[in-house]
Amino acid sequence: MQKKVLKVNPKDNLIVALVDLSAGESVHLDGAEYTVAKDIKAKHKFAAVDFQEGDQIIMYGVIVGKANQHIEKGEVITTENVKHQSAKVEGKTETLGWIPPNVDRWKDRTFMGYHREDGQVGTENIWLFFPLVFCENKNIETLKDIFEKELLHEKASKHQLLLRSLLNGGETSHTAVEEEEDTRVFKNIDVRFITHQGGCGGIRQDAEALGRLFAGYVNNPNVAGATVLSLGCQNLQVQIFMDALHALAPDNKKPIVVYEQQKSGTIDEMLTGVIKDSYEGIKQANNIERKPAPITKLNIGLECGGSDGFSGISANPVLGEVSDIMAAVGGTTMLAEFPELCGVEQELVNRCINDEDGVKFLQLMKDFEKSVVAAGSGFDMNPSPGNIKDGLITDAMKSAGAAKKGGSAPIVEVLDFTEYATKPGLNLLCTPGNDAECTTALVGSGATVVLFTTGLGTPMGNPIAPVIKISSNTILAEKMSDIIDFNAGTVISGDKTIPEAADELLEYIIKVASGEVKTKADLLNQNDFIPWRRGVSL
Repeated sequence: MQKKVLKVNPKDNLIVALVDLSAGESVHLDGAEYTVAKDIKAKHKFAAVDFQEGDQIIMYGVIVGKANQHIEKGEVITTENVKHQSAKVEGKTETLGWIPPNVDRWKDRTFMGYHREDGQVGTENIWLFFPLVFCENKNIETLKDIFEKELLHEKASKHQLLLRSLLNGGETSHTAVEEEEDTRVFKNIDVRFITHQGGCGGIRQDAEALGRLFAGYVNNPNVAGATVLSLGCQNLQVQIFMDALHALAPDNKKPIVVYEQQKSGTIDEMLTGVIKDSYEGIKQANNIERKPAPITKLNIGLECGGSDGFSGISANPVLGEVSDIMAAVGGTTMLAEFPELCGVEQELVNRCINDEDGVKFLQLMKDFEKSVVAAGSGFDMNPSPGNIKDGLITDAMKSAGAAKKGGSAPIVEVLDFTEYATKPGLNLLCTPGNDAECTTALVGSGATVVLFTTGLGTPMGNPIAPVIKISSNTILAEKMSDIIDFNAGTVISGDKTIPEAADELLEYIIKVASGEVKTKADLLNQNDFIPWRRGVSL
């Protein structure tokens, strides 16, 4: 049965409206009665007590803001009456215990993956084309057009077929257009193409970071081999990229085709060589077949974007349960988006197995926020207009809900941007909260599947890793069914518990990882790649 209201943590002095509430309406929770002062939309919060100016606002059991004026019991919380505030953190204060979930159902489960010589197992088999500098974007786009037309023979979309039909004087409704059959030459490998605006200009550190990021993409087990284009004079030299790859994979056996335009002569001469060499690599990579692998070989990135007031109580906790299951069986997960961990640092520091990681985490957070403040902003500016409209009033409130994606397992390692995850268990990865930059970074650090929760909807995808979209509410899942893969809104409606939804999601993850199901982002060819330039980005 659908509840009307919810208190997330017994310590909270806020109550969440699960449905629209009308002014004067009385609701009951835990034996107490509350009268709603004004109309409150679902996902928003109202005061469980009277607040005086300066009083702390508590949700998820932590400080998420402070009252900047008198707020009566039953009154809705807004950006006008509440300001961002979070608890101060000095360092590790205790070591938190953890009771792993029962994983009898999962400990012997497998998926069908692509086994690499270094022991990693991918969920995809991709030949990746990318440039070291933006000057080569045009050549990458030319190669993309050539390979997709002649090698992949991908079927035309129904909208393309609709236009074709209109040009031929046919039907005007796309529902009347029949889609073509998939006639790809190679059935066991995909080719993907990356372009970007980096590699030269800016600061050398950004170019070097981009080189490490690309090394992470090539080292990711979803990649079978790569074609790399260089101009020749840019900051991101071929040797910088190769050194970064060698540091990650000293015994790399994956084929890497590298062409430098300033050494190749004409564009025609270069592209001729690129096409011949890449085709040979792709043909060989097509011989690699899926084989069973334990789910411990999965590396799952945890992310949210377009969040709403339900994200922290449905979709994100479901991911947290999945993360805990993976940690318990010996798999790997990564929680990122450091601006969205503001206010929950103390718990995360206390969950770090090694004290050094707790220190590293706090320093990364401090340096990140310092760079944002120096630019005239702050973490308190993180909630977007869409977040605020749907009930996420302060950054600490957004962060406390976002952190639920990481469950409660111990943190095995803290990674800076472009560092690669090698330890099974929950890792923290320093990235911005920006959707594309975060997804790009997670995959560069080894994620073979990304779980992406959203309350408002986003089409975000990635060139080499499947991105599974999980909606926090059923309305979104039904309204934007073309981009949502899994509905966690059943937790809000009371149809499923968090553990039940997590079990269902993990079954779906295994199907995606095995190639049995394509994500909506893949079906839409949503291949987003935006590297983080270490300057300001929330």
